[in-house]
Amino acid sequence: MGRWSKRLASGFLEFTGLVEGAAVLDVGCGTGSLTFEIADRRMAASIDALDYEPEFVEAVNSRKGTASINVRRGDAMALPYASAQFDMALSLLVLHFVPDAARAISEMVRVVKPGGVVAAAVWDTFGGMPSRRMFWDTVAAIHPPAEQRRSALLIRPMTQPNELQTAFQHAGLSNVTSTLLTIRTDFESFEDFWLPAVFGQGTQSEFLAGLPEPTQQQIESSVRTAYLAGLPDGPRSFASSAWAVRGMVKL
Repeated sequence: MGRWSKRLASGFLEFTGLVEGAAVLDVGCGTGSLTFEIADRRMAASIDALDYEPEFVEAVNSRKGTASINVRRGDAMALPYASAQFDMALSLLVLHFVPDAARAISEMVRVVKPGGVVAAAVWDTFGGMPSRRMFWDTVAAIHPPAEQRRSALLIRPMTQPNELQTAFQHAGLSNVTSTLLTIRTDFESFEDFWLPAVFGQGTQSEFLAGLPEPTQQQIESSVRTAYLAGLPDGPRSFASSAWAVRGMVKL
């Protein structure tokens, strides 16, 4: 999903209301889609980035060059920062993977100064990602034992309508607002769509690799039929939407 998070980062940052001179924390930075979008705007006074996975921390460090980014490994549910240290704490496409998202939000609130901003975005995995639904609905139709896996992936915590907004309100944030951010996920061909599912990192490739070869072939053929939709192979574009929520730490 890395190439799509880069597209989403710009719209999300606009929604957060990034201001000149802010001390910003990127919680769950991954390979740096949001971190580098912040850096490219040259508005933040300081940028800190944190991720639980060491390889992501290494990836950001290897890419940052001369950019002033402080990146470290850490847990979103126990942020290794002082209280009221930042003007903004942002999280892009992370909270639906955190074991206790409510605790992570509370930690983001803790490290932000009164009057500062906490904001997050998560994919609408059930209703806003038709390309993923196309894949998993096809898999479940061919291989019924996959139905439980499909449900777990499509109905993640914080991804249902108003769920993230309610969590922000319960965390004590004020002026909580939400929006739906939508990007296009574009593919040059079925191969461009399919190969990440087979060879990429993540749940899809791991799941497919564990199936018998004939089942894998049947799934590929059926997903190809769904992708082509009766037209010649070539570019296809899908909408992908994310819930975004912003709130202010009470003065």
